[in-house]
Amino acid sequence: MIQPFKKKLFGVLLVSFIYSSLSAQQVYETLPPDFIKTIEFYGSNSEFSGTPIISMQESLELKFDDLTAAENDYYYEIEHFNFDWTPSVLAKNEYLEGFDNIRLFDFENSFTTLQPYTHHELKIPNQNTRRLKVSGNYMLKIYNEDRQLLFSRKFIVYEDLVNVNITLRRSRDLNYIDEKQVVNFEIGRDDFFFRNPDQTVKTVVVQNNDFNTAIYDLKPQFTQGNTLVYRYDQEASFWGGNEYLNFDNKDIRQGTLRIERVELDELYNSYLYPNFIRDGREYVFNPDINGAFRINSVQGEDDDIESEYAKVHFSLQNYKDLNGGEIHLYGRFNNYVLDDTTLMKPSEKEANLLTNELLLKQGFYNFKYVYLDKNGKFIEGFISGDHDITENDYQVIVYYRDIGARYDRVVGIGYENSENIIN
Repeated sequence: MIQPFKKKLFGVLLVSFIYSSLSAQQVYETLPPDFIKTIEFYGSNSEFSGTPIISMQESLELKFDDLTAAENDYYYEIEHFNFDWTPSVLAKNEYLEGFDNIRLFDFENSFTTLQPYTHHELKIPNQNTRRLKVSGNYMLKIYNEDRQLLFSRKFIVYEDLVNVNITLRRSRDLNYIDEKQVVNFEIGRDDFFFRNPDQTVKTVVVQNNDFNTAIYDLKPQFTQGNTLVYRYDQEASFWGGNEYLNFDNKDIRQGTLRIERVELDELYNSYLYPNFIRDGREYVFNPDINGAFRINSVQGEDDDIESEYAKVHFSLQNYKDLNGGEIHLYGRFNNYVLDDTTLMKPSEKEANLLTNELLLKQGFYNFKYVYLDKNGKFIEGFISGDHDITENDYQVIVYYRDIGARYDRVVGIGYENSENIIN
């Protein structure tokens, strides 16, 4: 059984007179069961699903489909976490105004679709959960009526207390100058003073909303007045990757530029044109949405309940020696998880062809092929290649726990795009 591309749970025993002698365990997102599909989770400041990063004034929306179409009862809870995703010591009434552990009331059955499903939605704040009181890391958990955890998703709430200015550069290491992108940044504001920043300030640098490859806890190299300066090279570098591939089956009955043919069995089957290895080829700009997806259908008026589910067939011409490793599909369509469902397998009909099929709701999808070596090491550019000029989104998230404070606040967020890369 292939393990998802996430760190395994582990216990961290805190033996300290300052904190406690109890153990704290880092928490990870729970993957949904097979009958839960198309989880969309986004903030009011974003049009694409991902790990929402919202201000204290913004809202959240969760959408998902239940393929049992049984109008099951589901409930939600919200929990607060520290920077390292260990549970915070805050009581629920310290971070939440109102109540959670409430049933999801907003649901509809699909309309005129071959695959029946029940579409559920949740908006926060609502009449029960009126406000999140503090910033920081949160987890939204969805339970069934038997109190079994079905799935969970992270989100982050921030306060706009400091400026985060980002500069994107090419690597100073000549071995990677054409393949890597480096994130330099500065944190500060005249009216905000960091006390003992080496201990109280923590950062996360994220590429394309993919926390699997994020860089954690860089320390400021020096200060200029109230400004913390981070000018790392190797420590703050990301592989540039390549633009995501895409397909669009919003018109479920017709092939498109990316879809070779459509067949109707019990469900629609969308067969994509075969892809090829891009590593070693010249970079070609191809506009993408950096791994995201959007549900869309031209057949109905309500995309949420009138979009069909289709079996999407992927194929990759591969002539590289995998040396015991595996190739997987990768993208935000399943929250960047690698498991058995994303594994590309040898075709029974054609040599050097790897294939897979996923049940996906109609829409526009970004995806790429990535490599896991036999030791479980993730190599994104093995198939797609790496380029210093690839268009990528970057975020820097700044956490601060003042001396004597009980939780990690998120005091600032910075955004930049590698279209503005320099040197």
